[in-house]
Amino acid sequence: MTVVRAATTRRRQPGRQVPVALAVPAGLGLLFLVLPLVGLLARTPWDSLPQRLVAPGVLTALRLSVQTATLATLLCLALGVPLAWLLARAQFPGRRIVRALVTVPLVLPPVVGGVALLLVFGRRGLLGQWLDSTFGVTLPFTTTGVVLAEAFVAMPFLVIAVEGALRGADSRYEEAAATLGAGRWTTFTKVTLPLIAPGVAAGAVLCWARALGEFGATITFAGNYPGRTQTMPLAVYLALETDLEAAIVLSLVLLTVSVAILAGLRDRWIGSP
Repeated sequence: MTVVRAATTRRRQPGRQVPVALAVPAGLGLLFLVLPLVGLLARTPWDSLPQRLVAPGVLTALRLSVQTATLATLLCLALGVPLAWLLARAQFPGRRIVRALVTVPLVLPPVVGGVALLLVFGRRGLLGQWLDSTFGVTLPFTTTGVVLAEAFVAMPFLVIAVEGALRGADSRYEEAAATLGAGRWTTFTKVTLPLIAPGVAAGAVLCWARALGEFGATITFAGNYPGRTQTMPLAVYLALETDLEAAIVLSLVLLTVSVAILAGLRDRWIGSP
């Protein structure tokens, strides 16, 4: 009798049966998101895929993308982790404003970000003019410019992930370390970082993926020069004008990387069913 009641209770729980009024638009939404990916897979030249993947232009763009995305991620780690700690642990006037400024690149059109980078780091920019006249350093339309553009749009992903990890970490361990005489730097490196290591790793992966797929800020600030600033997204854009199959192959590579990253972070960000 108890088993029958439990089964009846489970059947009566709300949310088990999806109303048609919600199921239909939900199915259409899923179809809208999946169909373009199906189209990409259907039009992929599978017979010539190995040859196209090892083509010089593809390998060059892929290598440059991986290198710049990795360097941009390292830059974001060096600057973003301390910034996340500041937002999560420190109390100072204007913290909400600082947090809002950190998240601006998430909603800012990437092309606008590229223009802003030009106005700061260009030869006539606020800092670029001084760098050029003092050190002879020119950042726009260089590989370094690609790294800066990617780091600008990708850093918020890392900061948000690490700040969330810091807020979820038990601060009693840090307090215990301080009570035992550990300095702030020792506490941060020996206690805090190990506690938030999974969050830092997840944020770094998301940051790397965002940097790998960056287009607007890169083409605006660094240009589209093969072998120097032409990353995978830029190569896709260029290939669309001359070789559709090459653009499809490059897009397939980026899609594969994105799916692999989502699969790796599924348990942390999406959760098990």
